Amino acid sequence: MGEASTNETLATRETHAHGLVRVLGPRIATAVVVGNVIGSGIFLKPGNIAAEAGQFGVIISVWVIGGLLCILGGLCFAELGTMYPHAGGLYVYLREAYGRPVAFLFGWTEVFFGKPASIGALSVAFVGSLSLALGGILTPVVQVLLAIVLIVGIAWVNILGVLWGGRLQMLVTIVKAAFLALVAIVPFLLIPFVSESINIANYSSTVAPRQSGLAAQVGVVLLAVMWAYNGWHGVTPLAEEVTDPQRSIPFALFTGIGILIVLYLAANFAYHGVLSMSEMKAAGDHAAEEMLKKLFGQGGLAAMSAVIMCSTFGAINTNLLQAPRITFAMGRDGVFFRSLGMVHATFRTPAMAIAVMAAMSIGLILAVAVAKQMVREPPVGSATEFVAKSDSAPPNQLWPLIVASLRNDSIFSLLTNFVIFSASIFYMLGVFAVIVLRIRQPDIDRPYRTWGYPVVPLLFVTVYVWFMLQIYRSNPLESRTGLLFIALGVPIFLAYRYIGKPRSPLR
Repeated sequence: MGEASTNETLATRETHAHGLVRVLGPRIATAVVVGNVIGSGIFLKPGNIAAEAGQFGVIISVWVIGGLLCILGGLCFAELGTMYPHAGGLYVYLREAYGRPVAFLFGWTEVFFGKPASIGALSVAFVGSLSLALGGILTPVVQVLLAIVLIVGIAWVNILGVLWGGRLQMLVTIVKAAFLALVAIVPFLLIPFVSESINIANYSSTVAPRQSGLAAQVGVVLLAVMWAYNGWHGVTPLAEEVTDPQRSIPFALFTGIGILIVLYLAANFAYHGVLSMSEMKAAGDHAAEEMLKKLFGQGGLAAMSAVIMCSTFGAINTNLLQAPRITFAMGRDGVFFRSLGMVHATFRTPAMAIAVMAAMSIGLILAVAVAKQMVREPPVGSATEFVAKSDSAPPNQLWPLIVASLRNDSIFSLLTNFVIFSASIFYMLGVFAVIVLRIRQPDIDRPYRTWGYPVVPLLFVTVYVWFMLQIYRSNPLESRTGLLFIALGVPIFLAYRYIGKPRSPLR
């Protein structure tokens, strides 16, 4: 029997009136990993990274460290994904290792904070690049409205069917990965024709870093780098819809992460070869555009904007493809609204979960946009007085930090800065679950076993603990806000435990 007929038989056998269907092959699964990661980070973060570290050696080293962390995590998630090839991914692993409360807190954070922030940030980045390509003619209000329309459109495609979303993802991933590869190699291809396409002296140029100590530099740069790598495990929430998951999931993780590391390192060598460290710092969020502008003029700037639009579009699609599967798993478990765990009778997708994720993303964009407007032009009366008082408040209070961020940072930066810290807590717990489950469930079938166990998971956890301590010290707003959102899930879980009456008792 051929592979196609085998997959068809498997899909038919696992399809029932209320279930998902296995239709995503290894190539689409790999495209999900790559497409979920390549979004805005590799294009919009390098300029700010240069300002934080100030020298190429530190910067490229942290990009390598970030890639190695993803490999370590992939080794662990491959074991977990083949043990539990079910919708939900990390949610399922946390539930099996630590019980429903911890899994709920992860799902709560993802549904109401993490993924909506990611989708919102990517949508804003897409529209921002469109505005830049059009000469900056789009007003902030129009940009917010276009971001909302974009989210609604992509959500509708994914509601129509997981295969439609998967095929769209594969197409967009191929295009944007090819574009990123082209961006990375073009400066080197131009060496025989353009005398200053690559300047070796740029790699040794420096600027005064914002962070004084090496540990602080590495910590802050790693925060930005891990945003660029964020989503490396993105195929695991779709495990219930992947054909032959025992083979396809490890293949997708390792192949996808390997492709990402090569592309990211190549892109950084290109950026820093064309632009000096001071030019990188001055470029801020637009280092990629500045690189092509320096090589090709205004046409290069427009081309880079198109690349970023394609890249962020694919990342939005991947988030709306895999993130609602976490919500779906929570609803099916009965730890949250059971309507979220329903499969659409016609489209065979978790339509309600997708719609809720899209709505939360839109709500977060609107909330941040309104908050920025209020801080920039506060209304007359008590609100004005409240903001004025915040300016003179002691520096150890959180509100002045919030006001300063709202005034000085873009919507994109505000949304991305809140994601990584809280996500890192659950990544760490997920990797440590490999050790927990080896002890608690030693006899369960493990089609793939983590190479280097237990050194690999312990090394991952150790680095992440150090990383989070650095971020807590250097970025108190992001870390404390993330912890606050996680903590808010505790009373919600307890309330729904009694009101919603879950189907099965807590573990």
